[in-house]
Amino acid sequence: MADDLPSEFDVIVIGTGLPESIIAAACSRSGQRVLHVDSRSYYGGNWASFSFSGLLSWIKECQENNDHVTERSTWQEQILENEEAIVLSRKDKTIQHVEVFCYASQDLHENVEETGALQKNHASVPSATSTEAADSACQLPEDESLSTVSCAKPPEQAPSGDPASALEVNVAEVTGEQENQSDNKTSEERTSENVSTAEDTIEQPNTNRITYSQIIKEGRRFNIDLVSKLLYSRGLLIDLLIKSNVSRYAEFKNVTRILAFRDVRVEQVPCSRADVFNSKQLSMVEKRMLMKFLTFCMEYEEYPDAYKAYEEITFSEYLKTQKLTPNLQHFVLHSIAMTSETNSSTIDGLKATKHFLHCLGRYGNTPFLFPLYGQGELPQCFCRMCAVFGGIYCLRHPVQCLIVDKESGRCKAIIDQFGKRIIAKHFLVEDSYFPENTCSRVQYRQMSRAVLITDRSVLKADSDQQISILIVPPEEPGAFAVRVIELCSSTMTCMKGTYLVHLTCTSSKTAREDLEPVVQKLFIPYAGMEIENKEIEKPRILWALYFNMRDSSDVSRSSYTDLPPNVFVCSGPDCGLGNDNAVKQAEILFQQICPNEDFCPPPPNPEDIVLDGDSLQSEASEPSAVPEANSENPKETAILGNLEEPAE
Repeated sequence: MADDLPSEFDVIVIGTGLPESIIAAACSRSGQRVLHVDSRSYYGGNWASFSFSGLLSWIKECQENNDHVTERSTWQEQILENEEAIVLSRKDKTIQHVEVFCYASQDLHENVEETGALQKNHASVPSATSTEAADSACQLPEDESLSTVSCAKPPEQAPSGDPASALEVNVAEVTGEQENQSDNKTSEERTSENVSTAEDTIEQPNTNRITYSQIIKEGRRFNIDLVSKLLYSRGLLIDLLIKSNVSRYAEFKNVTRILAFRDVRVEQVPCSRADVFNSKQLSMVEKRMLMKFLTFCMEYEEYPDAYKAYEEITFSEYLKTQKLTPNLQHFVLHSIAMTSETNSSTIDGLKATKHFLHCLGRYGNTPFLFPLYGQGELPQCFCRMCAVFGGIYCLRHPVQCLIVDKESGRCKAIIDQFGKRIIAKHFLVEDSYFPENTCSRVQYRQMSRAVLITDRSVLKADSDQQISILIVPPEEPGAFAVRVIELCSSTMTCMKGTYLVHLTCTSSKTAREDLEPVVQKLFIPYAGMEIENKEIEKPRILWALYFNMRDSSDVSRSSYTDLPPNVFVCSGPDCGLGNDNAVKQAEILFQQICPNEDFCPPPPNPEDIVLDGDSLQSEASEPSAVPEANSENPKETAILGNLEEPAE
């Protein structure tokens, strides 16, 4: 395979996380020759999503993550006298303190395997015996069948349990390396999952005992994100998806509820005007007070005298001066602005509140969207765009070193695992690939993550197909709030009858120490003997995973030692809720590589493309091809029209 690769490119991208994938797509779209490689066997890096067995394999890799032994002669003999090498790391140190707990009945038999598994990979975790682990479900479909969705309909018009109603399938011809994509879900498998889930729109109350065998068998129903995020409906990523037309490669659902944790109970937060006046939690006086304050936040910049005197205090203290009840202060601070009680200034809080309100109503009653099949779909969407415009992809393809010219100080090539030298002008490298000596001065932050599989929602509702976000405020001053995102089965991230819960916060200790107190407040361990006890109100945990992930989002380039000027660093996921940081980073780096090019412009209309040397005969035959091309356009135009100009 290495012999088939060209020996020269314009841009080489190492790592397939979201920022790297966006940059690769932008460079390929602008006409650059792009090689995109990753030593991993899946797309996304720390932005990936896994099936359950894929996650077990990932856990095993984290626990056995050792440097691979390679012969130095494979690359050292190619280094010339006027060159030096930056040896890249083969060990991923971004994940630490991995702990797994299984509370479901472990009636695992030797013949239990994942339905539809393509191959058997044994993965053992501390909480269970060996399981039949299939490759992760986070890679591109082999046949590159692509799906789109209409996000414009609010939940009343497009029920969250009917994803098949929003499914449109388009096929794009993708060039580049596809040999590494053979163990992905095919489009037929995903479509069948959509249909079966759509038939189960309203799940029946779960009265049967859920066992570990069931979770293993239905493992391909799970798409478990390593990083938990949502998309603001008017955020930078949504704008980029629309502008670049990459939105046709993904499906989204509107988050249906914003919850609050107050007085040891979970309650729903009214967001829109209709929600406020229909709320039974608020008195009529509180409703008027809240609407008056939210109206001010939408236009706060026009009334500087109303907040200038409070710029030096925190947003929490500012709210106390606005004649808001403690109940309303809690809602605004933790569920609308979603800012820190101790670290966010008045201006930060007002900006966050305005942004929240500005995003309301574009695609539903909340400001947030969630991608079906998980966050890991987003890097793949941009990888598809890159491949469509000629980018070449190689997974399971480690790069041994970067070659630097001593005289100019610029990086001139890489040497891959086969000892092949590949020349390029620009190099983008995910920060986890840099060796320790390059990162010796870098001070990384950490985020604490937990993934739970539960048997019911944290707040009962008429429909059990709810997508919810909950911010649990810290108990002690100076501690960090915990963000909880609960996903139902119609998001294609968990099996029927279960919920997938993600917890995230900035780390102060290990992930389990940071998050277990919140887990204990909201959930209880699953116990088969209690299944008939209907007095239990808390959801029960079937399976739990804790781990710490590196947050390198605020690390400046100057912190890295002796980097050549044409080597650019891409950071991993940050702890924030949205994806704005990844988009900003990608655009800044792209402008440094291609300063005069548009960032991810829309693809050309097929009807406007005129090929040089077309004969009169081909021109005469062109009208016969136009109706065929137009047959797909009405669907696509309607979808993108809804995204760009939704009904407010």
